[in-house]
Amino acid sequence: MTDTTPLTSGRTSRLTGYLLALAAGATWGTTGPLSTGLYGLMPATSIGFWRVLLGTVCLALWGLAFRRELFRVDRAGWLLVGLGGGCLVALFEVAYQYAIAGAGVAGAAAMLYTAPVIVAVLARLVLKEALTPVRLVLALLVMAGVALTVTGGSNSGAEAAQLGIGAGIAGGLLSAVSYALTTLMARFAVPRYGAVRVLFLEAVGGVVILGIVLTLAGRMPTPPPSLAAWRGLAALTAGSVLAANLFFFAAVKRIEAAPAAVAATIEPVVATALALLLFHQQLSPLGWLGLTMVVAGVAAGYLQEAKPTQP
Repeated sequence: MTDTTPLTSGRTSRLTGYLLALAAGATWGTTGPLSTGLYGLMPATSIGFWRVLLGTVCLALWGLAFRRELFRVDRAGWLLVGLGGGCLVALFEVAYQYAIAGAGVAGAAAMLYTAPVIVAVLARLVLKEALTPVRLVLALLVMAGVALTVTGGSNSGAEAAQLGIGAGIAGGLLSAVSYALTTLMARFAVPRYGAVRVLFLEAVGGVVILGIVLTLAGRMPTPPPSLAAWRGLAALTAGSVLAANLFFFAAVKRIEAAPAAVAATIEPVVATALALLLFHQQLSPLGWLGLTMVVAGVAAGYLQEAKPTQP
């Protein structure tokens, strides 16, 4: 009799991996709606600061309790990940809040997903990787989809932030650039320091840099003014900062990075659905077409990259 236990176990592990990747994408998708709910309570810049600070404190407490080696990092790690990654985290946190408030949840999520296109272009310029016809077509598909999503959406519920579409577009593109650069840095840092340590170092650096830059810019982070604000920040931290990353790390232990990333592209769909239900943010038919083009283009790009290279 043939023993099918290893095969069954392998299929179960892969199914679990896909479900975890979907959970990561869905949890990341709560960032926009939760942030929108906080705009009437505190400044957008303060939301980004407190979100990262609370996440950093949680990671530090976890490290003290269970993994003291989290704090053992060489000077190169502090400079590359703590300082360099911290700058990128700080840029992302401020820029993405501007994107959500100015361009709406769907528009912000769509612009963020231009990051793979930016990575492909940077890989061509920096690493001399080929920009194949397929990559170029997918890049154009994603960019066209982003344009349709941004012009076909609304940002109801974010009026308290008093940010226009121009600030939203600038924030969305800057958040995508910072995310793309973080991805390139992670390709170097994660194999050397581990995913959780990289996440912790980036968060520590991001908190310090955000605190300094916002203070110098006259936008010193203000404490949450009410219990409702604390609850919103706690949900934002528990979801998009901690749970989503832990889900994704657990997923890539069971399945390859490319299919995990494809599953995580459910993020803008979840974000848009929640914004529609909670804040009545609307997408026109062309906006929905654009969002579909973004998700399809990014997913196809990840699948294309997952194909084995022919000798």
